[in-house]
Amino acid sequence: MTTLDLHPTIEQLLSYSAEELLVHRDIAINTVLRLRMALNKGEVRAAEPDVSAVGGWRVNSWVKQGILLGFRFGKLRETGAPQNWHFFDKDTVPLHGFRIEDNVRIVPGGSTVRDGAHLAPGIIMMPPSYVNIGAYVGSGTLIDSHALVGSCAQVGERVHISAASQIGGVLEPAGALPVIIEDDVLLGGNTGVYEGCIVKRRAVLGTGVVLTGSTPIYDLVNSCIISRTSESDPLIVPEGAVIVAGSRSVAGRSAFAEEHGLSIYSPIIIKYRDERTDARTALESALR
Repeated sequence: MTTLDLHPTIEQLLSYSAEELLVHRDIAINTVLRLRMALNKGEVRAAEPDVSAVGGWRVNSWVKQGILLGFRFGKLRETGAPQNWHFFDKDTVPLHGFRIEDNVRIVPGGSTVRDGAHLAPGIIMMPPSYVNIGAYVGSGTLIDSHALVGSCAQVGERVHISAASQIGGVLEPAGALPVIIEDDVLLGGNTGVYEGCIVKRRAVLGTGVVLTGSTPIYDLVNSCIISRTSESDPLIVPEGAVIVAGSRSVAGRSAFAEEHGLSIYSPIIIKYRDERTDARTALESALR
């Protein structure tokens, strides 16, 4: 079976009932194994660049359906259990194995990568951090401590994922766009990007910024509000935008809000990236 054969085979397997899938379990196991291998190599992706698509990215729904297929017929087993540490997961979603030739630096201390995730050469993972199945992470990216790269998230090259940052995963619905983080982005500490957001190249998210598909972004530079145009479209963070966590008053909404001076969280674009920003956000080459 080639990579081209994976798509129709996965669709056929998904059409089977639970009883039929048991009969064809060996074929399903082999198909999901080949899918994981192709994902590991970056030969297939849950989403990929497409200039004709909204935001420049196209979802490959069949890839996510194939991952879900593995969960569907997998059996719970004990895995990765040194001494008295016990872990239990589906036998169809094992841990990713690395070799020194892969040139992926995984610092000791409790980080985990699920098989079916692509980590390009030159990546550094600080402990503890986690990369889930279907994710794609480009070369030169730093994944800092307590950071998560969720299922099917697409992360570009030279991205700095700071400590405690969360890049959300998406497997269901299968057609939903995963989180996209393009090249040279900085995600500050305790940031979160979820639910189909696209962060365009060279953007900077300051400490504590949280974005979902329904979060409006207030652009002070261009005096406008950035939001998705429909429920099916992504929220797109502009190229080079520098966003900080701010707030806006809701005092006019009710007497209660007025009385207590209430406000709600709002991400604000305070500037667009310049040479000074580049100098402050550059990854330290000496650490590589």
